[in-house]
Amino acid sequence: MRATASILHLDLDAFFAAVEQRDKPSLRGKPVIVGGLGLRGVVSTASYEARTFGVGSAMAMSEARRRCPHAAFLSGRFDAYRKTSAIVMRLLGELSPLVEPLSLDEAFVDLAAVERPLDGPALLDLAADLRARLTEQTGGLTASVGLGSSKFMAKVASELAKPNGIRLVSPGTEVETIAALPARAIPGVGPATMERLSRLGVVTVADLQQLSPAELVRELGKSSGEHLHRLSWADDDRPVEPERETKSISVEDTFEHDIADPALLAGIAERHAEQVVNRLVKAELFARTVTVKVRWPDFSSVSRSRTLNGATDRVAVVAQIAKELLDGLEVSQGVRLLGVGVSGLVQVAQEPLFELEATQVGRVLEETELPVPSRGAGWPAGADVYHEQYGPGWIWGSGLGRVTVRFETAATGPGPVRTFAADDPALSRALPAAEPEPASEPA
Repeated sequence: MRATASILHLDLDAFFAAVEQRDKPSLRGKPVIVGGLGLRGVVSTASYEARTFGVGSAMAMSEARRRCPHAAFLSGRFDAYRKTSAIVMRLLGELSPLVEPLSLDEAFVDLAAVERPLDGPALLDLAADLRARLTEQTGGLTASVGLGSSKFMAKVASELAKPNGIRLVSPGTEVETIAALPARAIPGVGPATMERLSRLGVVTVADLQQLSPAELVRELGKSSGEHLHRLSWADDDRPVEPERETKSISVEDTFEHDIADPALLAGIAERHAEQVVNRLVKAELFARTVTVKVRWPDFSSVSRSRTLNGATDRVAVVAQIAKELLDGLEVSQGVRLLGVGVSGLVQVAQEPLFELEATQVGRVLEETELPVPSRGAGWPAGADVYHEQYGPGWIWGSGLGRVTVRFETAATGPGPVRTFAADDPALSRALPAAEPEPASEPA
């Protein structure tokens, strides 16, 4: 444990939805839900306006539509998310050479890697300045920032700061800070572990603190029991590790003939998983995220990913998740390509990501890519488009041979809505925007 709260955790607030609200002025202040829009789609991110209706990440999109039917349902624009994330990571890199990205929207920073004052007021000023610069350079996005003496405490602090806040857990107050939190706040405590702990009367972290290491080992096994006991007393000495050169490992096959047999595809996914894990083990790494990629006969594709509450290097785990992700897709039209991959690579198995209010195992993201060229080939809700007469806009909706576009950008304010034939030659999918330059510092 450090003597200073020198580890920072930053988590962008409702990231995907916030980017959509930034770039689509008519959606600001309104419920926005981003994710897969198909029959078996899942929610990637819900804006805070949508969360008040009970919509959350990993929820079935059908359930989200039932709870919040008046929301804007968008398929997502991952190029925009990646470019915005790059701005944020660049800002974090200015604070320290030790930045450990966890995903597009969150990262740890080791502030002790650069000589600076590490007392409470100085750290709070640093966090406030970081958040102000982030909001300015990303066009209005906000972030929650936590500061603590370990990665665990910094993550807890950012959760307590949500949304759009700063929380510092002063050294010496860690145990009392976490005592009242639900036991699910401990990294690695998923639904299955929580069910076993419930049999011991555990509800909060304080309940865990009352159990001996022997009791936890007896219930959960040596590794998990000892790990959980240490964290329940805020004992965490994991270092902040910059992103490794190896970001992902994947295997994919393009088939000579399209395959529509779910059982055959599941077998191929299992074989791919074994090959991926063999490479993972050889690299002495563990993976947080499992991804399945499917390409259809028309060359469009979809990727579905699940980020776990921990990290794994087990074939059975990766294969099972890959098959579950694949099972969530309708494959009767045939599959041209199938791939399985892992990412979020770390050097230790116990490297979990947690959500204080999570009710499901892991988080699922779904990303769809249309074939290129895409003019007239499909118009997913939320996608950027360009009309030769009206200029840039985004897809409001489509169907029955028509496509409705709202013409606005982040800089224009709410714009007009127009409807066109889906094959209108003047309408085309817009190219991804160039990465915005960071705002210049005042002279």
